[in-house]
Amino acid sequence: MPESQIKQLILLSQNLLKEINESLEHFLNFHAVNNLVYNEGQIVKTCELLSDLRHLLVNCENTYQKLGVVARSHHFNKDFAEQVLYETVYLCVHKFYYPAHEVYEEDGRHSYTGKDAIKFSYTPHPDTKKIILALSKTFEILREELSYYETDYVTKKRLQQGEQFD
Repeated sequence: MPESQIKQLILLSQNLLKEINESLEHFLNFHAVNNLVYNEGQIVKTCELLSDLRHLLVNCENTYQKLGVVARSHHFNKDFAEQVLYETVYLCVHKFYYPAHEVYEEDGRHSYTGKDAIKFSYTPHPDTKKIILALSKTFEILREELSYYETDYVTKKRLQQGEQFD
């Protein structure tokens, strides 16, 4: 992939992660488990969801910082930039769509049904549902923009590994 295209993806990813980080941080700073639970049966699921969101925020903040290093660098390091973009997909996008506690999942048929892309395994508080659905829209943009890049990067790495074993 040409350097100019990688630089564009770096800047786009950085802007989208900034938006994600601000939304997540605001939500986590101003919502406590007690405020997000309707009944005792929701405590565990809500705690699991908040745990997943805290991990996601840390991953997104760290990746955002790395993207910033790449963007501000006087000498463009293409290998490092590619690695950071791959980390963006793996540590941010994938962690959003496949949370460790599986409190929600993406409905692959959402584009055909016109309904929300995210399905919860319980009935969440409206604020919880609102933040996850808002994040899903931003993560969808990030995933679409980086999907070709991810495939290209993985193929390139596999070819390099194959050359090492020849």
